[in-house]
Amino acid sequence: MIPQAQATLQQTIQALQDENFDLANLILKSILQANIDNADNIFKLGMTYANHNKFTEALTILSCLQPYKNDDVRIPYNLGFIYSIQGKHQLALEAYDGALRINPKDPETLINKGATLIDLNNYTLALEVLDNAIRISPDIPEAWSNKAIALKNLDLFEESQSAYDEAVRLKPTLDWIYGDFLVARMRMCMWADFQIHVNHLISKASENEKVVKPFAMLALSEDASVQKKSSEIYTQDKYPENIALAPIPKYRKKEKIRIGYFSPDFHTHPVAHLTSELFELHDKNHFELFAFSLQGTSHQDEVRERLKNAFDHFIDAENMRDLEIAKLARELEIDIAIDLAGHTKNSKLGIFSYRAAPIQVNWLGYPGTLGAQFMDYIVVDNTLIPSQLEQFYSEKIVRLPHSYQVNDRRRVIAEKQFSRQQIGLPQEGFVYCCFNNNYKILPDTFNSWMRILKAVNGSVLWLLQDSPVVAKNLKNAAEKCGVDEKRLIFAERMPVPEHLARHFQADLFIDTFPYNAHTTASDALWAGLPVLTLMGESFASRVAASLLNAINLPELVTTSQLEYESLAVKLANQPGKLDEIRSKLEKNRLTSPLFDTPLFAKNLEAAYIKMYERYRLGLEPEHITIF
Repeated sequence: MIPQAQATLQQTIQALQDENFDLANLILKSILQANIDNADNIFKLGMTYANHNKFTEALTILSCLQPYKNDDVRIPYNLGFIYSIQGKHQLALEAYDGALRINPKDPETLINKGATLIDLNNYTLALEVLDNAIRISPDIPEAWSNKAIALKNLDLFEESQSAYDEAVRLKPTLDWIYGDFLVARMRMCMWADFQIHVNHLISKASENEKVVKPFAMLALSEDASVQKKSSEIYTQDKYPENIALAPIPKYRKKEKIRIGYFSPDFHTHPVAHLTSELFELHDKNHFELFAFSLQGTSHQDEVRERLKNAFDHFIDAENMRDLEIAKLARELEIDIAIDLAGHTKNSKLGIFSYRAAPIQVNWLGYPGTLGAQFMDYIVVDNTLIPSQLEQFYSEKIVRLPHSYQVNDRRRVIAEKQFSRQQIGLPQEGFVYCCFNNNYKILPDTFNSWMRILKAVNGSVLWLLQDSPVVAKNLKNAAEKCGVDEKRLIFAERMPVPEHLARHFQADLFIDTFPYNAHTTASDALWAGLPVLTLMGESFASRVAASLLNAINLPELVTTSQLEYESLAVKLANQPGKLDEIRSKLEKNRLTSPLFDTPLFAKNLEAAYIKMYERYRLGLEPEHITIF
C-alpha cells in the first residue's frame, strides 16, 4: 500500500535523518510511481538539502528523481554542481554533459563544464567549451574568468590577461577577480596604474571583501597584517573549519610517531627538490613516514621515484576527496600532518579543515600564515618571524635554530662549462642576475635595478624569460628609465643541473622585493653565487635573509632600498670585496647549517617530538623553539 505523497515525503525526510539512504530511495520511487506530479515537490526538497550543504541527502533525492524526469535540465545541472563542490570532478563532468544533451546551448552549464575541465587539468578542451559559452552569451564574467585560468595554464599569458581584463570590465566585484586580473598583469610585467590597483586590493581586503587570493598578496605587499588578513578571508570562504567528522579520540602511543606529509608536488618541483634528502634522512627508528600525494600521477619522473623510495608509505590520493583523505589519515592514525602546499596551486587545505590529524603543521610550501584556526603550528626560524611579528600568524610559531628551509646536498650541478657567449652574455662587464619568476618583479624593484645599472658602467642584468612579451615589456621599461634595452639579457629555461652550472657566469644575484628569492636563492648559493637581498616585514620578504644568515653571510642582507642599491653598486665597483664574499661563501657552502641536511633533519625531528609530547600531555599547542 502506497501512502499519500505528503506523508511519504515526511518518511523520506526521516529516513535521510537516520542516514538510511536506501530506504529513502525506495520511498521516493514509490512516490514517483504513484504520481509523477510529485516530482516538483521532491526537487524542491532536494534543493533545500543542497542549500544547507547536506549534499549526500541532495544527491540521494536528485539521483532518484533523474530517471523519472530525464528532460528536466535542472536535475543533471545541480547534480554536476554538487559533485563539483565535493571534488568529484569526473562525475560532475558526466552530469553537465547530461544537462547539455537536454539543452546544448545553456551558457551556465557550459561555464560550469569548462570550470570542471580546468579542475581535471584538461585546459584545451576547457577553452573550447568556454569559448562556446562566450559565443552564446558574451556578457557573463565567469566565462571570461574561467577562460583566463585555462589560458594561463596553457602558458598563453597575453591572451589570459586580456580575458581577465574583460571579466573585470563586466563585473569588477566578482570574487577574487580583481586580484587575478592584477597577477595576470604582473606575469606580463605590465605596470600601468600598478600602485593604484595594489592600494585598491589592500583597501578592499581590509573591509573583508573577497578581492585577492593570499598567494597573490605575497608579491604585492610586505605588510604582515595584510598577509594575515587576506589568508583569513580566503580560508574562511574556501575552507571553513568542518565538523563533519567527530573529534579525534586520543591515539594510543605507538612505537613510532606517524608523520604524514601532504603535497601536490611530489615530482619535479621546487618543493620536491628541497625536501628529497630530508625524507631519506628521517630517523626511521622513531618516525614512520607517510606521503599523501595530492597530484602528480602524470609526473612519473625520477624525482617521484626517489620520493617513493624515501617514504615508508606513498599514497596516491589525487582522485580522493578532501573528506576521504582526512578519513584515511585518521584510519592510519597519523599523529602529525604537515601541509607542504598551503595556498599554492593544487593544494587541498580542505583536508586539514576536517582535522586529518591531532597535530597539523604549515611548513615550507607557502611562505606565510594560512589564516586557519585548524592549523596548529608553522615551522620557521628567528629571522622569518621575530617575536614582534608573532601577532600576524594564526598558527603557533615553531622556530628552528638556523633556517626553516631544508636543502638537498645531492642536487647535481652539471659539469658543462658555459661560456658567456654561449648564454648570450657580453664578454666583459659586471653581470647582475635574478632568476626569480617574472611576477615577482615589481616597478619599484625594476626601477632600483635600473639605477644600479646606471651607476655601474658596462653592467648587464640577466633575467629569466617566461615569455617574449615579458622581455619586450621589460626592455621598454628599461628604455623609459634611460637604460639601453641591450643591457637586459634573458635566459631560457633549461634542466636544473645545467641551470645551476650557468650561475658561474654571473657576478651577483640581486633579489626581488617584497617576494624574495626562495628556492632560487638556495640554487644561487649552492652554485657559489652571492645573493643580495632586501628584507621587509612579511615572511616572503625575509626568506633570502634567513638563508643568508644560515650560511653566515649577513653582510648581504639589507633593510632599505638605499642600502640595497648602494651595496649592489659597491660590490661591482670593488671587486676585491666581492671576491672576499665569494671565498667566504665557498668555504661556508659545505660547512654552514644551510646545506647541512642531517642537522636540519635532527632539528625538525626535535620540533616534531616537542609537538607530540605536548599532545601526549593533553596540552594545547604553544610556541616552540629548538636550540
